[in-house]
Amino acid sequence: MNTLVLGGNGQVGFELQRALSPLGECVSPGRRSLDLLDADAVARLLDESRPDLIANAAAWTAVDAAETARGEAFRLNAELPAQLAEYCAARSARLVHYSSDYVYPGGGDTAWRESSGTGPLSAYGESKLAGDEAVLGSGADALIFRTSWVYSARGNNFMKTMLRLARERDALSVVGDQIGAPTPARLIADMTLLAVKRQVEGRLAPGVYHLAPRGETSWHGFAQAIFRHASALGESLRVGPDGVASIPTADYPTPARRPLNSRLSLEKVEHALGVTLPDWESQLRLTLAELLEAA
Repeated sequence: MNTLVLGGNGQVGFELQRALSPLGECVSPGRRSLDLLDADAVARLLDESRPDLIANAAAWTAVDAAETARGEAFRLNAELPAQLAEYCAARSARLVHYSSDYVYPGGGDTAWRESSGTGPLSAYGESKLAGDEAVLGSGADALIFRTSWVYSARGNNFMKTMLRLARERDALSVVGDQIGAPTPARLIADMTLLAVKRQVEGRLAPGVYHLAPRGETSWHGFAQAIFRHASALGESLRVGPDGVASIPTADYPTPARRPLNSRLSLEKVEHALGVTLPDWESQLRLTLAELLEAA
């Protein structure tokens, strides 16, 4: 299978190249060789490479900046997936696209289902929803995985930021009323491989699936767990779990509104793939160990 991974320099894209390589040739052009903002350049790449599978991990992920850079955000998050889906529909190729919990309204305290009504709170969320709708309306054999709070042992993310701050400061304040599931990029990639295999076998229907670990926490709880497990792995930190104060979202204003409820129901994906997803804290321990062992 000839696979094209877009966004290969990012957290998910890097893991996808590792996970999908057993399927056959896997190509992932870097930013210097492919400008994803240029639709003509993307079209030329597709004509030249003729992929059987496209895994689209490319995205505008700067949530606050999307409020003022709407054109760039919508190009990467909506127009690019639409372009990829159009190619896949015309060439009978397969597409895996990654979306976000930000497409939901973010209220309440129950987990969102794939059938739940959408209602983004920000330009970023609007752009991700527009991409989902374009893919779903294209007729392509496409899987859309909506995930939350992505992090990994590489790149810039909350886990690595918290570790850096805990080495520099004596106390921290972290938002405690936004609830979700921290999702490692490695888990996303591994489940993608399983899903593609099921898709090829005709045992997985196209459409939207949620993909995250089991369980839930707040950003405050996530930070506490990071410090607890990092210390257990021998990391020297100035801030421990008890040194993290919980603050409400209202005390940490940002240009883009964040959803308070990012819980995602996993029933559909677990049933479809025949798996029980791991809990978020066990995945955190694995990712921290990977990061600290490489340091």
